[in-house]
Amino acid sequence: MGVLYMLYRYGWDERTVGLVMAGVGLCSIVVQGGLIGPVVKRFGERNALIAGLLFGTAGFFVYGIAPTGMIFLIGVPLMALWGFANASALGLMSRRVGADEQGQLQGANQSIQGIANMIGPGLFTLSFAYAIRPESGVHLPGTPFVLAALLVLAALAIGWRVTRRA
Repeated sequence: MGVLYMLYRYGWDERTVGLVMAGVGLCSIVVQGGLIGPVVKRFGERNALIAGLLFGTAGFFVYGIAPTGMIFLIGVPLMALWGFANASALGLMSRRVGADEQGQLQGANQSIQGIANMIGPGLFTLSFAYAIRPESGVHLPGTPFVLAALLVLAALAIGWRVTRRA
């Protein structure tokens, strides 16, 4: 889906998109493989969750409003740092349920992720198609990413609230 956006908005060719996607993968490897553990250890799971969701919100927002491809690239490391959120959320959730409920928790998480993976692409393509169609009178190709930023911001508000210390 992001490929359609990059081809349309920045006029990149397949090679350039491929290189950008490789950069996304490299940034994700660095975060997932080397930064999550030390960050969680130093700042705690709640702070890593909040930071990850902030980075995800910022990354999607940059993707959505970037007028040039070079500015779009600023969003790549921000989106990689969103990886702090998932690992931290899983850790926080695991401690809130008993050992006999871990399988149910993981199953519920996978089910929700599966549903999101079904809804997300359709929501992206629908909002993208609407935002670029000439009849709408408005040309906002970054709409799907701004919408994603708002959804992650909502997740941030929920995460902030449910992880508060009593």
